[in-house]
Amino acid sequence: MKAPRDEIGHALISLKNQGYPVVVIDSDLASSTRTDQFQAEFPGSFFEMGIAEGSAMSFAVGQALEGNIAFYVNFAMFVTGTAWTQLRQACYAKANIKLVGSHPGMDDGPDGASHHALEDLALTRVLPGITILTPADAEEVEAAFEQAANIKGPVYIRVAREPMPVRDKSLVPRVTDIAAVRDNGNEFAIFYEGTVLEQACEGFEQLEASGRHGKLVHVACLKPFNREAFVQLVSECPLIATLENHTINGGLGGQIAEAIAEAGLGAKLLRLGTRDTFTESGNSRQLKAKYGISGEALFKAVSEA
Repeated sequence: MKAPRDEIGHALISLKNQGYPVVVIDSDLASSTRTDQFQAEFPGSFFEMGIAEGSAMSFAVGQALEGNIAFYVNFAMFVTGTAWTQLRQACYAKANIKLVGSHPGMDDGPDGASHHALEDLALTRVLPGITILTPADAEEVEAAFEQAANIKGPVYIRVAREPMPVRDKSLVPRVTDIAAVRDNGNEFAIFYEGTVLEQACEGFEQLEASGRHGKLVHVACLKPFNREAFVQLVSECPLIATLENHTINGGLGGQIAEAIAEAGLGAKLLRLGTRDTFTESGNSRQLKAKYGISGEALFKAVSEA
């Protein structure tokens, strides 16, 4: 088990050592997001902006205009929500900035419900020109950062806080777009964003053990969404389920619903995530289970459907 957010600093250092013109912007959370590791290694390329997220976003755009690859790393709630107006302007300008949202969904657990980012995918997905990456396990973070660095324009990378299993890459290669990581049949297809890898795998394995045969699909790039690959994956599946550490409105579940409708597919859709509600402070795993973001909830929903 490894926490993906623990790899943020290492990923940034790796990019810098490879010669990418990386600068890192922080808003007084470097020890929590692990960018303090980059700061220790490259202090001249690290900028502490304090709790002034709008200014930090504008500063990142300025760094990009100077030819740098600016990584603004913050809690997901702040980097997408608090600074949304400046982010919108950055997307309008097609600025080459990279946003990293740690502690997404309910990952900030007991630190306060106001810090829970249950809308960050919706807030970013609505913006023209932005790419959204959702790496799953810790070993995928560094590659996702390099993928982002090679994309010209704004990118949002969602990085989980909680420790989760690490997939054997010799058996399941890293997904860069959208692909089935397990494929045993067409009875159902489960789609998940990277921060719920553990819950998605648990639910899928319970379904397998009960004799059901389907697909487990990682959506590693939520935007742009590969609709052609999606249709190919689900063309024979009568049941589709989505699982996300996020509201079902506007995030992964919303994207899949739109794709089903526009492709004219007849599949039944189950969306698992929070439902038009705010959450409360508490243990993040217990909170996810309470709001239906668990392997057991996924197993039950698909079985009953």
